[in-house]
Amino acid sequence: MVLKYLGLSMAMLLSLAPRAGANPVAEPKAADFSVLEQLEEYNPVNLSLQEQTPLERVNSVFDLTDVFPRDWAYGALERLAERYGCLLAYPDGTYRGNRAILRYEFAAQLAPCLDALERQIKEATGQITETDLQDIRRLQQEFAAELATLRGQMDNVEARTAELEANQFTRSVTVFGGEVILGLSAAAGGDPPGDGNSQPAFHQFTRLQTVSTFTGKDRLRVELAAGNFDERGFGNRDAVDTDMALLSFQADSRNQIQLSKVEYRFAVGDRVVFTFRPVGFSLSSVLTANSPYFDSGRGAISRFAEENPVFKIGRLDGGMGLDWLVADKVRFQLAYGTRNSENSSPGGGLFGNDHSALGAQLLLRPAPRLLTGVSYINGYDEDGRLDTFTGSFNADTSGSLGKPAHIHAVSGTLQWRLQDNLTFGTWGGLMWTDFINQDASATTTTYLFSLGYSDPFGRRGDLAAILFGQPPKLVSGDGVTEDADTSLHFEAFYRFRMSDRLSITPGFFYITNPEHNSSNDDIFVGTVRSVFRF
Repeated sequence: MVLKYLGLSMAMLLSLAPRAGANPVAEPKAADFSVLEQLEEYNPVNLSLQEQTPLERVNSVFDLTDVFPRDWAYGALERLAERYGCLLAYPDGTYRGNRAILRYEFAAQLAPCLDALERQIKEATGQITETDLQDIRRLQQEFAAELATLRGQMDNVEARTAELEANQFTRSVTVFGGEVILGLSAAAGGDPPGDGNSQPAFHQFTRLQTVSTFTGKDRLRVELAAGNFDERGFGNRDAVDTDMALLSFQADSRNQIQLSKVEYRFAVGDRVVFTFRPVGFSLSSVLTANSPYFDSGRGAISRFAEENPVFKIGRLDGGMGLDWLVADKVRFQLAYGTRNSENSSPGGGLFGNDHSALGAQLLLRPAPRLLTGVSYINGYDEDGRLDTFTGSFNADTSGSLGKPAHIHAVSGTLQWRLQDNLTFGTWGGLMWTDFINQDASATTTTYLFSLGYSDPFGRRGDLAAILFGQPPKLVSGDGVTEDADTSLHFEAFYRFRMSDRLSITPGFFYITNPEHNSSNDDIFVGTVRSVFRF
């Protein structure tokens, strides 16, 4: 919580200070804050597993992984850190500003601020003498009536706050927001696999979203979106003709507004959250991607690098899942989705679908700065396709046999904050397609390594990142043709924070041996992405 009373008089701050001999500050249990955090959208820098350890001081608001310049309390947090040096956070780098504060936590936040104010007084006046302290005590006695009035007002505010907290969700609360992404992009090379006739393009992707709550422990999200980067962008035949060249923020609805997401989440108890998303579902809607760059506006510029392609299996559109905080350092997640989930005809719907996937993930926090996840996906596809749209066509179609198949996949992800402003990330995946009615199979692999440097050159809010990996490649199998060579993906971008609501990200990615074929011409894709949030 932001300390709202920085403008109060010094006398009032002294009257609120903890008395000598008071009980030590008690840290809340993880279950106290797990529910609301799981209900929120996953943070691109997902370090959400909790610790039962004391609050820690942070030097800058940019050290907080769940606070962004667009947040309404950003300025106050910045002053607490930079002017007073008394901003406290949890050991995992989160502030958790959307949850109710305990009196113990308020005392824990207030105490270092009082110490900071005392230091500032000493620096301004030299050394406070006993005479000065006697003057302060005399002033407190002289204004005892006023202080008592202020304390009474505080008690009244506290009582009214408690009443509001008890009744604030008796009616639904709805918040509106949106994002406009403008891209100026160009591609070169890729002749073959394409014709190499791509032209620079100026395209947009716009999202409007409402978030509502009815009980305080639920979230209803509805999103409308429109985009205009048609013909698969640079992935079309006239350009470079490969999914390896797709951008993370490209979309095509011919500028027509479409319903892109409907989701309802609610908590059961203190540790379990259920998710239902009939529109706009993928496995990563429930299974945490655990990627620092899983954000189309602020993260990676390529579709491949934003998250492990394993989570994109099936090209799903509707599904459900649960997120269970098993222990303070362990989370278990389960997700199930289908394609054409709204269609009650044979091959559609929730069960017996021609395209479905069930995924399970275990998230672990073995150390305060380390988060890792292991997942398994079991799917079925009538055409034997992975449909991740991130690797070679041969890999994504499992050898183009076009026959029914079971799909098994495993994924490993890791984020490691090496230093306060340096984050290492990696993920890898193995996908095995087992064709049902014939003796054939296909094995596909993928991996990526990344390094992100926040606040470079002293610019707070900026982010520089480099990423390197292999898009999905069919490496072995029976009855299918393996990819002959290996494509490598190199990506770099720099995100400039221009204001609380505007960022500009120039970046590029370079692909060697597109489609895992050394006969193809290398591909270069560059873009300048501008993001407006409101």
